[in-house]
Amino acid sequence: MDLRTYVTLDATEMADLIRKKEVTPKELVSLSFQQLENVNPSLNAVVHHKKEKALQEAESIRTDQSAFAGVPFLLKNISQSLKGEPLTSGSRLLRSNFAKRNSNYVHKLQEAGFIFLGHTNTPEFGLKNISEPILYGPSRNPWNLEHSPGGSSGGAAAAIAAGIVPMAGASDGGGSIRIPASFSGLFGLKPTRGRTPVGPGVGRQWQGASIDFALSRSVRDSAALLDMVQVVQPEAAFQTALFPGSFQEEMKKPFERPLRIAFTTKSPVGTPVSEDAIKAVEQVVSWLEEQGHHVEEKDNGVDGIQLMRNYYLMNSGEISSLVNELEAALGRSLTAEDMEIETWLLNVAGKSVTAAEFSASLASWDTAAAQMAALHRDYDFYLTPATAYTAPKVGELTHTESNQSELRDRVQQLGKGGQQELIYDMFLPSLTYTPFTQLANLTGQPAISLPVFLSEDGLPLGVQVMASKGEEHRLFQLAYQIEQTSLWIDLKKNSFFQELVDMKG
Repeated sequence: MDLRTYVTLDATEMADLIRKKEVTPKELVSLSFQQLENVNPSLNAVVHHKKEKALQEAESIRTDQSAFAGVPFLLKNISQSLKGEPLTSGSRLLRSNFAKRNSNYVHKLQEAGFIFLGHTNTPEFGLKNISEPILYGPSRNPWNLEHSPGGSSGGAAAAIAAGIVPMAGASDGGGSIRIPASFSGLFGLKPTRGRTPVGPGVGRQWQGASIDFALSRSVRDSAALLDMVQVVQPEAAFQTALFPGSFQEEMKKPFERPLRIAFTTKSPVGTPVSEDAIKAVEQVVSWLEEQGHHVEEKDNGVDGIQLMRNYYLMNSGEISSLVNELEAALGRSLTAEDMEIETWLLNVAGKSVTAAEFSASLASWDTAAAQMAALHRDYDFYLTPATAYTAPKVGELTHTESNQSELRDRVQQLGKGGQQELIYDMFLPSLTYTPFTQLANLTGQPAISLPVFLSEDGLPLGVQVMASKGEEHRLFQLAYQIEQTSLWIDLKKNSFFQELVDMKG
């Protein structure tokens, strides 16, 4: 197999070729590293690799033991720990941290047969919708190097869109799978809360807002992966009943009846929405109507601004708790110089949050979940833009030194109400790009980003679809149908990607 062929394959095709003995795992891993060496200097998608170990594993792996045996895969540099390998969470404080054990999610991936190449870039502690940590520098978008691939799973998205791997580990606590999927022309599913493994050592991530899964270039890859990693963990805080069938098989079935679908193109926090995002939704709405489905513009009734305030309050408490743990582990107090501005402000604000306020903020998630459950009694899906704009330019959403200094001074002067307002204002430029994704994290619903739109300047933008809890199979059905149409973005339209294939193949 040559590199031109390798970069066009999804994980399912690679696994089939291995089973047919038309290619070996070592050949695939070698090609993945060849492409990594070609593109990573430009993209900064992968921050650590284990080439020699991966090649050794590829030589010894049993290819008849699991569905994806021998397929190359990258992990995300936060929560997806691989024993003995670095796991820094994009933080300078953890630059020397090595994982002492595999995460439960990574263990499931090992059972599926993937060969891990290394870890991808992510912002510090996964707090941003771009991937530009001070520790490693920014990841760049293969569709246009001046733009970000998104975050917090930005390195993963860039690696897939540039053909290094067909799938990569990702996580989603506020849109961190769906945002880079939208910005990078990929398929991204955030599963139902409790569907995928957590821990060990924790029963929830971000109070249940965050889950581990993956980004992919095809619907069938994500469906097959969810078949393998879905789990009911007795020790976890949240459980979702195992899907009794096969997501892979279910996605191919037609819908038994015309669907009722609600949609909106209005930002839930009152920020502007680009014409591109509106057009993307309108294209999908038109296609759905052509298929005989009933589509209706509808407000979901959720107070989006208040929900975001409660989301940031949770972030404050979680980061303050994390900083306490790091101080205990390091044996010293941490300062603003130890961490990035977002982490520091959340930490300071979190120290003023009372237990009653934290509890009340979580209760608002349940209110939103009830409102969405009521909506889904009438509508099968809820459709929105995945992002309000195409990808921002690299550096656009990173605070300047002078702005950071001002923020550090102000947060110390303000009371807790003012601190929370400051955090909202600090994140508002980023939120303006990505106001639609957080809802599914807080309600626990599954949601997807579909790569269905290219702007005039050649940047992708996704459409988000949400379903009731436990109904990933229906999202896969819809995504699989749209994947067969001209709406679906072909990664070969990515001029940077194609140029590399032509030059380096």
